[in-house]
Amino acid sequence: MILPPHTPPQGHTKPLRPVVSSLLINKDEVLILQRSRAVGSFQGYWSCVSGYLEKGEDPKETAYREIWEETRKEASDIECTQAAGPFYSEVPEVVFESYWFLFRSKDQKITLDWEHDSYLWVSPKNIKDYKTVPWLQSMIDVFVSKDNVKGDPPPTGSATLQQG
Repeated sequence: MILPPHTPPQGHTKPLRPVVSSLLINKDEVLILQRSRAVGSFQGYWSCVSGYLEKGEDPKETAYREIWEETRKEASDIECTQAAGPFYSEVPEVVFESYWFLFRSKDQKITLDWEHDSYLWVSPKNIKDYKTVPWLQSMIDVFVSKDNVKGDPPPTGSATLQQG
């Protein structure tokens, strides 16, 4: 498993853009969302819930807000069980500072907004069968190991995971 670096690129002069990505899990399946043509990047790709942090916003608060906006799931219907990051990824215009979260969902009911055309609940082992955004497989590797399909907190001693 290859993770993005935990530190910004040395000597970068590009703007830093904080983002969150949230993976929802219910029973043995993860939620994937197909990005619409109306979004700025990765149109048609399968992804998780993601979005930009507003100024002064806490990453976990952003994760809850984005989940509500993109799925209409209430905070009472989800539970944050893991968090990881920040990770840093450089693209031509900016450096992304990414915070990852895993949420356990009480059910599989979803109401999509304009950012997505469709959704599926899939087994983590089948994610390779879909055209996904580059970071999704890494998130699944971090949060949903073969021995931990339900997304329970990882064993203690993991260097890349933090309790949410």
